[in-house]
Amino acid sequence: MKKTHIAAALLASSLATAAGAQEIVRHKIPGSDFPIAQAVTVPANATIHFISGQVPPVVDKAANPDSLAAYGDTKTQTVGVLKKIDEILKSMHLAMGDVVKMQVFLVGDPAKGGRADVKGFMEGYTQFFGAAAAQPNLPARAVMQVAGLNSPGWLVEIEVTAARK
Repeated sequence: MKKTHIAAALLASSLATAAGAQEIVRHKIPGSDFPIAQAVTVPANATIHFISGQVPPVVDKAANPDSLAAYGDTKTQTVGVLKKIDEILKSMHLAMGDVVKMQVFLVGDPAKGGRADVKGFMEGYTQFFGAAAAQPNLPARAVMQVAGLNSPGWLVEIEVTAARK
């Protein structure tokens, strides 16, 4: 009977070790090189960090703070927001490669007929994620066009979830 208890304890211990060894898995989109993950699996032993939505920094202090000129176009705003997120992550001893989920809110750009400038967003995004960024850990991501953000000069807001074992 003792041998049964020892065997059961060893089995439970090895299962716990195997569960503890699970990694974060990023599921690629089949047949695609688009720089997002189709899904990301985060194991139970990972710590999850929720980073609040970040908005663009002012790039032209001389411009009206409620204007697009104060914050730049969608690409400029995307780069500024992702730099802020990178700084926040670094302050938490994390990196962009730890981002597992991203939600992007884009306001329609008047210069694009009121449509979200997804091309400009992608030009900024790929500086941080994907082959051009040499950063292979891609997040699951959603991009949506919204009617507006809290400042009329903002075209971009991004929130992320990061995880690390």
